[in-house]
Amino acid sequence: MLKKMIRAAREPKRIINHMAYKGFFDKLSDEKYIKLMFTTKLGYYPNLKQPSTYNEKIQWLKLNDRKEEYINLVDKYEVREYIKNLIGEEYLIPLIGVWESVDEIPFDKLPKQFVLKGTHNSGGVIVCSDKERLDIEKTKQSLYKTLKRNYYYQGREWPYKFIKPRIICEKYMGESDGRVPEDYKIICFNGEPQNIMVCTGRETGNVKYYFFDFDWNFLPYNRVDVNTPKDFTLPKPKNLEKMKELAEILSKPYDLSRIDLYEIEGKIYFGEVTLYPASGIDIDITKEIDKQWGSKINLKELGTYNENVKL
Repeated sequence: MLKKMIRAAREPKRIINHMAYKGFFDKLSDEKYIKLMFTTKLGYYPNLKQPSTYNEKIQWLKLNDRKEEYINLVDKYEVREYIKNLIGEEYLIPLIGVWESVDEIPFDKLPKQFVLKGTHNSGGVIVCSDKERLDIEKTKQSLYKTLKRNYYYQGREWPYKFIKPRIICEKYMGESDGRVPEDYKIICFNGEPQNIMVCTGRETGNVKYYFFDFDWNFLPYNRVDVNTPKDFTLPKPKNLEKMKELAEILSKPYDLSRIDLYEIEGKIYFGEVTLYPASGIDIDITKEIDKQWGSKINLKELGTYNENVKL
């Protein structure tokens, strides 16, 4: 414990991040909180009046682009109806159940394999590949915490403030050989897909991210890519063109969005529409890409910022 305290004292970022997680800054205005966390993590003060970088513009969107429909868009349960009507129910991962309370979840009736997640947050997904090996009490404790915390306070992504906290259970969607499927994230600016990020290594916990264009050429957009060979590649998804087509449909209404999709056994499944990728604090991309992507986001006149918006 002492060693951890000493290490934290030497790294102010750790202290601020821990305080934010524990809710010490919950009463700060959205703008003040954003400036604090942005400067702490990215090392420069954000210009929120005339944003130019990708990360700055995401913060501007958080504060200024506040439409009621965004609430259901980021709600992992409500978004299903939107996706069903827009591109079709066949792209949805089958739903097993939805509950407002952890105690309502009938663990004894759930299948051998399933996935649990909060409707009102990002991350914290519980993947059960074998129910006999699942620590149910530990799972419940984790879900209690999930329901209790309002994800809005973590990054001030305002739509999350108004979501009804629930737990959903979806069908476990693994490859036939047991592998966790790759996660494909398509970044779109003003409704135009620009590139696709592949997330690999989730089954080992060693997650890595690689960018490609739609001709499947590797793009060295991350800081760690400096030593990656230019001819580096990964298996190309079979339905890449269809993924791009779906991303164009789903991203059309938004200045910036990231469309998350899966390809499992040759079939595409919807993951989520992300309005604020990495919450606008992407420490992985290079400074050049931060500027380049920023220039692609054509901000519109979206109205006056009002922190106390009532929806």
